[in-house]
Amino acid sequence: MREEATAFVPGHVTGFFSTHPDEDPTKAGSRGAGLTLTDGVEVTVEPAEESTIVLDGAETDVEPVTTVLETLEVTARVEADSELPIGAGFGVSGAMALGTALAANRVFERKLSANELVTVAHGAEVQAGTGLGDVVAQAHGGVPIRLEPGGPQDNKLDAIPSRARVEYISFGELSTADVLSGETEELTAAGTEALSRLVEEPTLLSFMYASRLFARDAGLLTERVTEAITDVSSVDGQASMAMLGETVFALGTGLSDAGYDPSVCATHPAGAVLK
Repeated sequence: MREEATAFVPGHVTGFFSTHPDEDPTKAGSRGAGLTLTDGVEVTVEPAEESTIVLDGAETDVEPVTTVLETLEVTARVEADSELPIGAGFGVSGAMALGTALAANRVFERKLSANELVTVAHGAEVQAGTGLGDVVAQAHGGVPIRLEPGGPQDNKLDAIPSRARVEYISFGELSTADVLSGETEELTAAGTEALSRLVEEPTLLSFMYASRLFARDAGLLTERVTEAITDVSSVDGQASMAMLGETVFALGTGLSDAGYDPSVCATHPAGAVLK
């Protein structure tokens, strides 16, 4: 047993998705596409008599993390530091679940494979209702396209072979659980159409266009998000809404050119890693 281990997990901005439920949470999930980000979450795990979770210095409850610890049959202190806003569409809960799985596996010498750990974290996320595809994307890195739902044993992945500067600005939170627990037929139809469009032309511009159409057709746009996307378009930039959060992300200098003061990062070239 080690004293501690630390993992870095990139943030993930989903541009569009469709929901695919299953009684087995490791097989449930989503199809869609997004950007993994160099801004992410660092997760440190160390053995403890009782499990506790600390996020940005404050003790908290994160159900997927608790489920990962229980699945691995360990008790630990999990300390996470996020460079990203919480609850704003950046996959922070998924990052914490995946980072916990990777670091706990090393600390407690569970000897599970990468795919097994991703499956544990993905199932925990789905079971909690906090996400459907972030974990699989964050394990992959780059600009992943999720062609099938579920964990890595089921999920067929492709990717857009590009890198980009990414700007983002968040106006507030949206509840992923509330959206996923409601009617999702319209959302899934829009996500299916967006995926078909992107597969036909797997480029960043096609991804941004498909994402904007999805946000509109799925009825998820808010007034502030719509205004920001319009402002970026007016300066010939590319922007869309992060799923699920009241957040706008743009390629290049789109938000800066439109007069905003965004956070700046880039697409992450690789997936989650142990440090």
